[in-house]
Amino acid sequence: MIPIQMVDLKRQYQKIKPQVDAAIQDVIDNASFIHGKQEQDFARNLEQYLGVKKVIPCANGTDALQIALMALGLQPGDEVITPSFTFIATAEVIALLKLKPVFVDVDKDTFCIDIGQTKASITKRTKAIIPVHLFGQSADMEPLMKLAKENNLFVVEDNAQAIGSHYTFSDGISKKTGTIAHIGCTSFFPSKNLGCYGDGGALMTNDEALGDKMRMIANHGQSKRYYHDWVGCNSRLDNLQAAVLNIKLQYLDEYIAARRRAAAFYSHSFKGIVELQVPFESENTEHVFHQYTVLVKKGKRDALHDFLAEKNIPSMIYYPVPAHRQKMFEGVADIPETLPVTDEIKNEVLSLPMHTELDEEQLHYITSAIVSFFS
Repeated sequence: MIPIQMVDLKRQYQKIKPQVDAAIQDVIDNASFIHGKQEQDFARNLEQYLGVKKVIPCANGTDALQIALMALGLQPGDEVITPSFTFIATAEVIALLKLKPVFVDVDKDTFCIDIGQTKASITKRTKAIIPVHLFGQSADMEPLMKLAKENNLFVVEDNAQAIGSHYTFSDGISKKTGTIAHIGCTSFFPSKNLGCYGDGGALMTNDEALGDKMRMIANHGQSKRYYHDWVGCNSRLDNLQAAVLNIKLQYLDEYIAARRRAAAFYSHSFKGIVELQVPFESENTEHVFHQYTVLVKKGKRDALHDFLAEKNIPSMIYYPVPAHRQKMFEGVADIPETLPVTDEIKNEVLSLPMHTELDEEQLHYITSAIVSFFS
């Protein structure tokens, strides 16, 4: 059996090696490394895939979040609501811009932002909400966008873990995650569902004026060379990464299908294990399984984590210290005494190997080991 990895990028690369190598060589041969044809082609291709008017490539997903908030014209002290149970970048950029993070809990099933608590957290200083489509599952965007409209708030989707997913509204209209709110942000970190071979990110919007502003902010605030209309930053997706992404974008739906097959194998195998809660899949969205994350009940999570390691099966614990428990936000945010769901699941979550190259032999080995642990 091929050794099991959390993410097997090497085997994925071997399948598309001729295309990727040729694309990279083309960039080198033309010595066009920044703001070139590959980046422009990728932006257009991703726009078409997502069905969105503007895609603005940038250096990474964290920059995308920062640029989005900069473009909205928020002022120091303005409040931005976001879930605590997520990667730190989501809240970090809020504090970086001297805005005030307001932490809310997540839904116990989806691990995405709790709409009721979000509504209860809105004050006269609230200006924006950042939902996170965590682990590949879409947040419940219809009530969230309704709430934002009622309160004249911006919404910025953190779509770093769910690119390719879609959300279906009650009227039957379906949209790709990242294209529903005022701005969507994503990451192309190598382990992401659509990942490059270094760092990369992008913003997306259907507001053309806002898209133009974000493009300028990402390039030192320039409207044209040496004319700076906004305070900006330097955040670029280089052409080598864009060349890789152009190839991998062609396979994204295939990659998602492979992840969903692996997830179905896991969930079927774990039926009847009362101590194991498998990922919830909402009827109105497609889970794209950036992670396959279970909840291990009755205090058995760490023991299972250690047991799997002994069997040479990797597993990961995301996120053991949620944002509202991080030292960096002391004096920056009003820290809630408790976020019940977050404070519970941080001790129960365990992510199993999930990638496009998992084969049936590996899946059988992983699931058999877990079933034996609970037997």
